[in-house]
Amino acid sequence: MSTVVHAITGLGTGGAEMMLYKLVRSIDQEQFRTVVVSLIDKGKIGNRIEALGVSVHALGLSRGTSPIRALWVFARLISELRPALVQGWMYHANLASSMATAISRTRPPVVWNVRASLDGLDREKRSTAAVIRLGALVSRSTAGIVYNSRVSARQHESLGFLPSRSEVIPNGFDCTEFRPDSEARRSLRAALGVPENALLVGCIGRFHPMKDHAGFLEAARLALHADRRLHFVLAGTGITIANPEIARSIELHKLAGWVHLLGERDDIARITAGFDIACSASAWGEGFPNVLGEAMACAVPCVFTDTGDSGWVVGDCGRQVPTRAPRAMADAILSLAALDAAERQAIGASGRARIQRHFSLEAVARQYANYYRRVSQRQD
Repeated sequence: MSTVVHAITGLGTGGAEMMLYKLVRSIDQEQFRTVVVSLIDKGKIGNRIEALGVSVHALGLSRGTSPIRALWVFARLISELRPALVQGWMYHANLASSMATAISRTRPPVVWNVRASLDGLDREKRSTAAVIRLGALVSRSTAGIVYNSRVSARQHESLGFLPSRSEVIPNGFDCTEFRPDSEARRSLRAALGVPENALLVGCIGRFHPMKDHAGFLEAARLALHADRRLHFVLAGTGITIANPEIARSIELHKLAGWVHLLGERDDIARITAGFDIACSASAWGEGFPNVLGEAMACAVPCVFTDTGDSGWVVGDCGRQVPTRAPRAMADAILSLAALDAAERQAIGASGRARIQRHFSLEAVARQYANYYRRVSQRQD
């Protein structure tokens, strides 16, 4: 049995963190012993990973603490575990994995995992941009770089990430957890207090400028003007009326009563299955958006912006619109709303079949397992 150490910046409820959890849950435990290291804390996902019987080590890195100490703790752990390889997740943890491995006694191969598209360093915080530039230099020392989208691979290679190290492995989706559910549709409407015939348009994602919630809410205003059956459901970290930017947009567009803010939730599969239409409004930064694959697995048709590999995920099972184009998004929402229920269900069914055929969690876990074996064998 080979030991694989996964290192990630933190274990909150983000897309990368959820993909790590799903991979740990799905990969063959008889072939791979998994250990997870979080640079910050265990968060909600860390507790879920521990519930699988997997060890999670939190280094407690935060503002004001010494990264040197955290790296030494990480290096000692690598020396003790003697893993077959170390897999980093996201920019900061990728670098930390390379540095900790370099000062460990065993120096196993390091593989990075890049989870975002990169439309320009000017969109990133200065500190993050600096980490990305440093990553381009350090990438030459890695055994491989996994990207979750083809667009992301090309973008990073243009910045100097070594092309010969690239491997694209998409996100995987659990089609037993995310599935069509007529009862979820009824219960979500009852919980929101909306009519049974209301059309629910969902947008799931943490509050961040890249997600362009302001643009989505403007699209909601435009679409609602044409179809009063529509209700808009938003969920994710920071998506509450206590968020002043969200509150201002709702007031500006006179959306009170038509927009429902759920905040961070643990029942995303049930909520998603209750939608009639799912949206991803991101302006930049998406690599391979989980929310689209999860909606498709629930047989919900999607409207999505042209960022990252969203078009590859959805194919012809939804409507693609330009980024930062609320009118185009509103028109796409209205085009799906104008269909009868059977027509939307047909689009949704083709989307679910596409996920099962190309992006199932089982298939993606096998891709990771095969990749880990190839990397380990190259080092022997």
